[in-house]
Amino acid sequence: MNVIIIEDERRTASELKSMLENLDQEIRVISILPSVASAVTWFRENKHPDLIFSDIQLGDGLSFDVFKEIQITAPVIFCTAFDQYAVHAFESNSIDYLLKPIEEGMLERSIQKYHRIREHFSAVTYATGLSRALNQLDASYKQSILVYYREKIVPVRVDSIAFVYTSNGIVRLHTIDHQDYTVQYTIEQLEEMLNPRFFFKANRQFIINRNIVKDIEHYFNRRLVVKTSCDTPEKVVISRLKAQDFLRWVEQ
Repeated sequence: MNVIIIEDERRTASELKSMLENLDQEIRVISILPSVASAVTWFRENKHPDLIFSDIQLGDGLSFDVFKEIQITAPVIFCTAFDQYAVHAFESNSIDYLLKPIEEGMLERSIQKYHRIREHFSAVTYATGLSRALNQLDASYKQSILVYYREKIVPVRVDSIAFVYTSNGIVRLHTIDHQDYTVQYTIEQLEEMLNPRFFFKANRQFIINRNIVKDIEHYFNRRLVVKTSCDTPEKVVISRLKAQDFLRWVEQ
């Protein structure tokens, strides 16, 4: 049973490899791929494995980009520390996901699921389902958000949003051309509507567009402060726990 791991955190990949090989002596991890680029190259040049474990956010993009570029004929189990919402699009295609940190019991459950579907597995049907799921994922994010402005309903293009800010229970959209709109959605609802390729929830108050990130400074207690190309009501501070994910996101 040949397995590929797509993961850019070396320690996480090594731990997953050890857990898999300890769970089942028939499992052989044939390669660990640390980026979108390396994965695309590997799948073009090699026979596809029996099973793939893949992180979602990689240093050079999202692993979904690999599966858009290459027609994958092996089941994929996604491993993620967040973005659970996005993975729901894949559940109907017999694709499992594991939340980090990965627990051995949950990993064993996923392997058992793979064994259950293997007997009835059709590579062609699976590839078609994965392609459909990827298209659904792209379509699941809003292109425009409706706001109420001076007794009118106004569609605000998502690509025009500089940042989302909430304070005292009021959520506002601030656009790149300096317009300000109050919305009825919570910041958590907006986080699910906005494509994580372009928007990052910095903290409980801010979601920011990558295009407004000017530079980043170190702050107290290993936190980060984001300097933006437009004025914000207060400092955009990234917590210590989110700092690494944010820096990886900026590099995409």
